Amino acid sequence: MERKLRVGVIFGGRSGEHEISLLSARSIVDALDRERYEPVLLGIDREGRWHLHDAAQALLATPGAPLHLDPTAPQVVVSPGGEGASLVTTQDAAPAVGSLDVVFPVLHGTYGEDGTIQGLLEMAGVPYVGSGVLGSAAGMDKDVAKRLLRSVGLPVVEGFVVRARQGRSAASELLQRGERVISTARTKGNFAYKGVM
Repeated sequence: MERKLRVGVIFGGRSGEHEISLLSARSIVDALDRERYEPVLLGIDREGRWHLHDAAQALLATPGAPLHLDPTAPQVVVSPGGEGASLVTTQDAAPAVGSLDVVFPVLHGTYGEDGTIQGLLEMAGVPYVGSGVLGSAAGMDKDVAKRLLRSVGLPVVEGFVVRARQGRSAASELLQRGERVISTARTKGNFAYKGVM
């Protein structure tokens, strides 16, 4: 019998999209073929602490329900080292995490989609799925992403950037002119306003 690939599923995180990550991670875990993959659940709480979760217990929960992040679960840290890089528990009595074959980061927003987790995993020598550091960082910053796409001749919807230092009055002026969508540059998804802020 072939050895199952150990897939670290990282979820939760410090961003404002923490709850969405719990739901997304559940979808990933439910879709993993248990004959081929062994899920290793790594939850990050809102303070940025990493916890090892009991995968068997999590999988007993209602399919499709968000994963539960237990702040009392054993804490883990990344142990760099190239080949065989792993995550280790910080408590002596806690179960070992061991080496992971690949990590599936299911973090949304800041510290997840912006290249930071990808950079950490690359520095530790842990393979992961998804975009790399540059692709993630550029994709998270809508202004940079649009400039890059435009630079290679791809059509991009016209837009403009209102910097934080320009304040709410600049955004209000744009809305009064009839503009309808304001997209955050780096920290969250898109949102729309209709009317004056």
